[in-house]
Amino acid sequence: MRKFIFKRLLQLIPTLFGVTILTFLIISAVPGDPARIIAGENASSEEIASIRDQLGTDKPLVYQYVDYVKGVAKGDFGTSLRTDIPVIQEIFSRLPVSIIIIGFSILIMSIVGITAGTLSAIKPNGFIDNIVMTFALFGISMPTFWIGLMFIMLFSNYLHVLPSGGDTELIDFIMPTIVLSIVSSGIIARLARSSMLEKIDEDYNRTARAKGIKERVVIYKHTLKNALIPVVTIIGMEFGTLLGGTVLVETVFSMNGIGRYIVDAIQYRDFPAVQGSILFVALAFVLVMLIVDLSYMIIDPRIRQNN
Repeated sequence: MRKFIFKRLLQLIPTLFGVTILTFLIISAVPGDPARIIAGENASSEEIASIRDQLGTDKPLVYQYVDYVKGVAKGDFGTSLRTDIPVIQEIFSRLPVSIIIIGFSILIMSIVGITAGTLSAIKPNGFIDNIVMTFALFGISMPTFWIGLMFIMLFSNYLHVLPSGGDTELIDFIMPTIVLSIVSSGIIARLARSSMLEKIDEDYNRTARAKGIKERVVIYKHTLKNALIPVVTIIGMEFGTLLGGTVLVETVFSMNGIGRYIVDAIQYRDFPAVQGSILFVALAFVLVMLIVDLSYMIIDPRIRQNN
């Protein structure tokens, strides 16, 4: 177990290293001079040159990247050009909002998706199966921002039961988390259904039925447990989708999370903020995938024995 964790942690290093290279090159290729943005339109060439010297942008690109990596290794993600506040400090100040949205979304999509997929697989092509598959198709087909706008029109403008924005009270998070989880719930429901159908007639299930074990126990204790590994994989992969979805959800519902921070940073060409935010999101994603790998060992003891 420890050997496996250590091995996976070592594999994170080249992944994060590749992310730093890509983000740095992409940001470097974006038109715009950070020094001119800071100095303003009426600044003299001497003032702009002085700011470039302070930022280090007058150095060759390779030296700029080395300085950037050195800073990241020390926990320094740079300083925002817009607010003059360390990027990591601004990220952590907005992190609780995004954690609440993503955390509740994962909980909702997991419960709804697995439950719906299991009920659908018990009686395929039945009434419940048709409803679940229709819901899944709707969730997969509809864009997140459109669902968010429809929710605001219905629950805020017409029914007046939920706020259309904000992040100060728990009620403010109800619509964003539901909206963000709808698409992923449909994907998980479809995968859970197909995985359950593959396992439901396996030999160990037929043996359990022959021993007189109740069908409910066979479904939930034997079939579901063995069908969960691909579902858990998708839940982990959907974490990346949720991270991207927060950009839309937080913008639509006016919430000050990391997604909104990235949007604002791009609009103002705040290059250090964009770089730092993307790197932080990438780090969060690879750590979640590590947790997913570890969960395999809990679900299937055979994987634990092989590692």
